[in-house]
Amino acid sequence: MNAPQKPDNLQAPHTNAAWHARRLAATPRGVGVMGDFFIDRAKNAEFWDIEGRRFIDFAGGIAVLNTGHVHPKVQAAIAAQLQRFTHSCYQVVPYTEYVALAERINAIVPIEGPAKTAFFSTGAEAVENAIKIARSSTGRSGVIAFGAAFHGRSLFAVSLTGKVQPYKAGFGPFPPEIYHVPFPCHCASLDETKKAMDHVFKCDIEPSRVAAIIFEPVQGEGGFNPIQQEAVLWLRQLCDQHGILLIADEVQTGFARTGKMFAMEHYGAKPDLITMAKSMAGGTTLSAVSGRQAVMDGPAPGGLGGTYAGNPLAIAASHAVLDVMAEERLPERAQVLGDRLVAHLKAHQAQQPRIADVRGLGAMVAAEFVDAKGAPDAELTKRIQAAALKRGLLLLTCGVYGNVIRFLFPLTIEDSVFAEGLGILDTALAEAFA
Repeated sequence: MNAPQKPDNLQAPHTNAAWHARRLAATPRGVGVMGDFFIDRAKNAEFWDIEGRRFIDFAGGIAVLNTGHVHPKVQAAIAAQLQRFTHSCYQVVPYTEYVALAERINAIVPIEGPAKTAFFSTGAEAVENAIKIARSSTGRSGVIAFGAAFHGRSLFAVSLTGKVQPYKAGFGPFPPEIYHVPFPCHCASLDETKKAMDHVFKCDIEPSRVAAIIFEPVQGEGGFNPIQQEAVLWLRQLCDQHGILLIADEVQTGFARTGKMFAMEHYGAKPDLITMAKSMAGGTTLSAVSGRQAVMDGPAPGGLGGTYAGNPLAIAASHAVLDVMAEERLPERAQVLGDRLVAHLKAHQAQQPRIADVRGLGAMVAAEFVDAKGAPDAELTKRIQAAALKRGLLLLTCGVYGNVIRFLFPLTIEDSVFAEGLGILDTALAEAFA
């Protein structure tokens, strides 16, 4: 057996081009990478690559960095925990911080009545375990999700996902008894959703065999599509009528992004289960499922968990994140920044008809681009993204047609850096539209 290479393989040539070539040779194409440069260090809403170039981060690691890169309080919490212990497996030797964090989250999640929380490592894990909990609690098997949804890349989570490319292509067959209906947002009416749901109940599965309906309050990868408020109330009523559990996937919307700690706080209805991850732990790997006590206690002992689930370093980070969000009033900050961005984008929209829509909730904002005939324009969207990146602004695209730019800057971003980012965006838009 060949001996492992020494760390000197991290040395010269230390350039983006050299490392890009090494990446292509060493890692599979299925792990798609947007940039051809490599991060070296970061602070709040800025990072620098290995060649010293500075970037403003309007991507936030895909909504993971609501508290910014290496927030000092999060960094200090991880460092302190690192000196005590890094792992015991909570299911073998528990630790008090896990319980204390569950108590803190139980106190703030928009769940009717007493709540319980279990921790995992990734958003996909949280989603899969929410389905396990729903099935165990109800004794039913069917699950209904929505078109354009994104719930993760693991086999069951991707089965719930309502977007084929690149997430589902080539990975089937998928688990049975998963059904999709149109998502009631700006692109589908609630009447369409109701008709599709009725069709599912009449042609595919009776309501008495449906364990759960899962939805994102604002679809992330699907295009930053906020669900209609009336639709949430209808879903709640439908679930109550048939004994179905309502699951809110707040992996991307949770932890202050939408102007509330959880997006469901905007909608006037409470789910039975909530999944969360991403920004709950400042860039460390932590996810959770919270829900009504009776529902959460459905699985038998040993049915939930994982070797790394609720890792002590991530738990420590999450405690610090909650502190920062309260001390720095990040939900309120999200609303302020989101309002500024929406106003800025709408000013462009008033002058440019190829900006078809500006939408979002709080600081979860997106702009949708079309061609001269009104059709989705993915190429224009890519040009805007590339023009911004060339000038040091990192943006992400999304949407079923790839024609939406989404904004996920840290909520801790300095006003001056935010303004600088908007200035770069203006230049990128002008170049792409020229």
